Amino acid sequence: MNHSIYSADRATHLKIVVVALVAGIAVAGFGITARSGSDEGLTQTARVIKAGKPVVITSSNASLVR
Repeated sequence: MNHSIYSADRATHLKIVVVALVAGIAVAGFGITARSGSDEGLTQTARVIKAGKPVVITSSNASLVR
């Protein structure tokens, strides 16, 4: 029994690739179901904030509105 990946045969490499693919698909599937399944009215809406009048601040602690 050799524990090196470099000297492993083709079947061992194939098993590693299959296990990695199954694990990746499982993680992606879990992430998709967790994201789409937890919609309990927590939808965010965008609010528009309009800018006010520009203000210039000077070093004399006075502000000037243009």
